[in-house]
Amino acid sequence: MSTALWESSQRIARRVWKPFAVKLVLTATLLFLMLDLLFPVKTAVSYSTLITARDGTILHAFLSRDDKWRMYAELPEITPTLRDAILFKEDKYFRYHIGFNPIAMVRAAGRNLLSGRRTSGASTITMQTVRLLHPRQRTYGSKLIELFQAMQLELHYSKDEILQLYLNLVPYGSNIEGLKSASLLYFGKPPKLLSLAELTTLTIIPNRPSSLRLGVNNALIIEERNRWLARFRASKLFDETAIADALDEPLTAYRRAAPQLAPHLSGRLRSENPRVPIIQASISPAMQATTEQLVRNYVNRTRAYNIHNAAVLIVDNRTQEVVAYVGSSDFGNAFDGGQVDGVRAVRSPGSALKPLLYGLAFDAGLITPKTKLNDVPTNFGGYEPDNYDRKFNGPVTAEFALANSLNIPAVALLNELGTPTLMSSLRKAGFTTIRKQAKDLGLSTILGGCGVTLEEMTRLYAGFANGGVMGELRFTSKASPTRRDTKLLSQEAAYLITNTLTQITRPDLPNNFDNSYHLPRIAWKTGTSYGRRDAWSIGYNQRYTIGVWVGNFSGVGAAELSGANTTTPLLFQLFNTLDYNSPKGWFSKPGNSLSTRLVCPETGDVPGEFCTSHVTDYFIMGVSRYRRCQHQKAVFTNAAGTLSYCAHCKPDSGAIRRSYPNLSPDVIAFYQSKHIPFEKVPPHNPNCERVFGSTALKSAGPQIISLNDGSEYFINPKQPADLELSCQAPNDVQTVFWYLNDKLYRKSSPTEAVFFRPRPGSLKISCADDKGRYSDLRVIIRNE
Repeated sequence: MSTALWESSQRIARRVWKPFAVKLVLTATLLFLMLDLLFPVKTAVSYSTLITARDGTILHAFLSRDDKWRMYAELPEITPTLRDAILFKEDKYFRYHIGFNPIAMVRAAGRNLLSGRRTSGASTITMQTVRLLHPRQRTYGSKLIELFQAMQLELHYSKDEILQLYLNLVPYGSNIEGLKSASLLYFGKPPKLLSLAELTTLTIIPNRPSSLRLGVNNALIIEERNRWLARFRASKLFDETAIADALDEPLTAYRRAAPQLAPHLSGRLRSENPRVPIIQASISPAMQATTEQLVRNYVNRTRAYNIHNAAVLIVDNRTQEVVAYVGSSDFGNAFDGGQVDGVRAVRSPGSALKPLLYGLAFDAGLITPKTKLNDVPTNFGGYEPDNYDRKFNGPVTAEFALANSLNIPAVALLNELGTPTLMSSLRKAGFTTIRKQAKDLGLSTILGGCGVTLEEMTRLYAGFANGGVMGELRFTSKASPTRRDTKLLSQEAAYLITNTLTQITRPDLPNNFDNSYHLPRIAWKTGTSYGRRDAWSIGYNQRYTIGVWVGNFSGVGAAELSGANTTTPLLFQLFNTLDYNSPKGWFSKPGNSLSTRLVCPETGDVPGEFCTSHVTDYFIMGVSRYRRCQHQKAVFTNAAGTLSYCAHCKPDSGAIRRSYPNLSPDVIAFYQSKHIPFEKVPPHNPNCERVFGSTALKSAGPQIISLNDGSEYFINPKQPADLELSCQAPNDVQTVFWYLNDKLYRKSSPTEAVFFRPRPGSLKISCADDKGRYSDLRVIIRNE
């Protein structure tokens, strides 16, 4: 055939074949894309959940939903050494093929045909990934599906992502899958810290996971590892020194337990993020481990007193990150409820809510630190609170009442502020249980008659540390895009709370801590619930807020349980261990709105006519009320001081103006019951002819405190019981008169308790004093 004829035939062939080839390629491509849309490759994998600390340290690992240790390795964890080793061994042309290697497939097919059996495979890493994602029987039909899905993976994912998926799925025997799982469970470290010898070991196991069992057949594994290291040397894949060191490195692999730190927080984060394979918590691993150890050791000592558990939450005040979270002393102790999360358990706060009440009262202008509050027996509409030590102190300053956690001043303050105001603030502060209970809560709330969690209480005190602004606690290192801060108190009120809670001359200072160099500089408050079921101690400095709860999850009380001597020592120990001599300094007085003024020490009010001494007190400008002191009142008496005159009967001459203590009826009753001497106003002039019975006289009369106006009282007709009549009267009253349905029942001294036998029906009770002042109320008596 001539050259011209040959060239002509070639042109004709190209002219015919070229359109056909183009059409064939286009048809195949369109068919592939259509099939890809109809049958998308599924790459969803059920991974183990890993909880890491903020520095990346793994705190806790959970099995996947199908009970596998299948841990997710991120792209940065696939080091160049690991990548080069695995590609050299499994797929040298991984970077160049489209999911399958045609040359390798032809070579493998030829070998298998010549030998009559399967002696060589041609699976690429992409094809192996498909097989790991969707295991099938080894047939030619399955191979075709693998080829198609391998190309799908190549279409939708990058080479690095495919390699990552492969390394996350390779088997290592038992229920361990993925190189990261094997690295952590056999070598106790993440992949990026593995040596060349360890990496090589993990690259050879997946091909023979049943015979090359780490920790069982280590000698055989070393032999196979060194064989592949020799291949790496021959191909000059790694430096000669690295190869030599790897050959000499012993194999110390054995099966380790998965990390189990911070079990309560880890379980919480896993349940809140069920589909996230790696959750980075805000926990500091060193602080978490130290806190867990301190709590465990402390509870081991308190068990001798039938106190079996404790919980601790530590918050970084600057970032609101939770840096330590201990839900119980021993998570594995089922007998003592170790798996109960004490950070989120609803308990009674005891007196731990009182600082918030005082802060609200500061902001409402009701009190300043030196304002006097009465710590005396008081009846609040039928509710008669008592102090923890069952003692009364008489008039005390607000700061003393808060530092000493006195109950009656707190209830009286709440009564003046209004329970709805406190409920509103607690709801605003995110107290979820109180939000549900609000309509049923009353004055007892401030003494622990409500439900709170350690998380809520610690967040509240972190708000005190941040100038009255509460932030949302962060349990992960990922910042919330919708973080909302809540202004609960003014900076001035928060500072006054801190200044008060820093005092160390108080009863909740633990025993043996007086003048101790182990006493940390913190502001703190304790609380003990009714029945000694819960003990709290929450403290803060500029750097951290630490909340501590101690008690029994069963709710059983313990005689030795108290916030002062049971919980506060652990709080002090935590601060001394974790933040000794904090460099953050101390809280400074905010701005110019918080200033000082001279007040009368008798009342805490601005000095009046009879004030002879002064003390300095803080006040919030434009907020704190300005009230003249009236701790003394002017009374006209005769020269001997044995009779007092009112404006109606004061003589034209001979009356002398004197000052007497202006005490409230409840303080007078307290002084008289305790036989505390005080100067009394002389009896009123008996010859005075003023008219009694006016509304003014009624409003100023003795107050009946033993019964509630409008209430119903039930009696047992078979075993009738007496009801008590008692009142509070001004200090100039010598005698009171009791009336039942407008009939005189008997007369008595103001402090004397009077009893009567009630009968069913409506009953009017009246009490009049010897000055003509009176008060009355109505009750209904019913048979049970």
